[in-house]
Amino acid sequence: MAEPLLDLRDLNAWYGESHVLHGVDMSVGRGETVTLLGRNGVGKTTTLRAIMGIVRKRTGTIHFDGKDLLKLPLHRTAHAGIGFVPEERGIFSTLDVMENLMLPPVVAEGGMSIEEIFTLFPNLKERRSSPGTKLSGGEQQMLAIARMLRTGATMLLLDEPTEGLAPVIIDRIGDALESLRARGMTILLVEQNFRFASHITDRFYVMEHGAISTTFPVGELDARMPELQQLLGV
Repeated sequence: MAEPLLDLRDLNAWYGESHVLHGVDMSVGRGETVTLLGRNGVGKTTTLRAIMGIVRKRTGTIHFDGKDLLKLPLHRTAHAGIGFVPEERGIFSTLDVMENLMLPPVVAEGGMSIEEIFTLFPNLKERRSSPGTKLSGGEQQMLAIARMLRTGATMLLLDEPTEGLAPVIIDRIGDALESLRARGMTILLVEQNFRFASHITDRFYVMEHGAISTTFPVGELDARMPELQQLLGV
């Protein structure tokens, strides 16, 4: 694995009195793409939310680029250089594509220009004057990712980016993520579609009951398919 950009050790998290994460240990190397697998409800999304500080009741360590994120207030976590794209996408439906793209603050040098965004996502160029309410689900997902790329974030957290999308749109998003990977972007992906993930990921982590049960490189995916199909119920 490359030098860790993100490192979680003994990460626990709670929603109120509900203990959701039970000692999560995982690392993502600088420039690496890692996919987190697991059934619904095992804590995958909570892991992303805990990294960002959206889940505030946490213990353990979350180190990102040499910073201890547990010690940072929520707004400083976002400025540390992590871009979070939630499953619900969170675009502003009353704003058009260009307005959505220009809204996020720049947190670091190196953010993508509008021209680079439109090269990566040609659909957005065609729909640049369309309000969010007029975009398809796939275009909304592209816009949500593109907004984070404008900020200069060095790592993306993506929660189920292909959920509910048509195969042709999934392929376009896969091509875009592969392009980002080639540029050196670090990506942590929560994704049920491990066939899709296998084209862009370096390693998989498998989560069960709020903890990591196993990890393996993408080259072992075929050998582990029976095990994964039973575990994930697919």
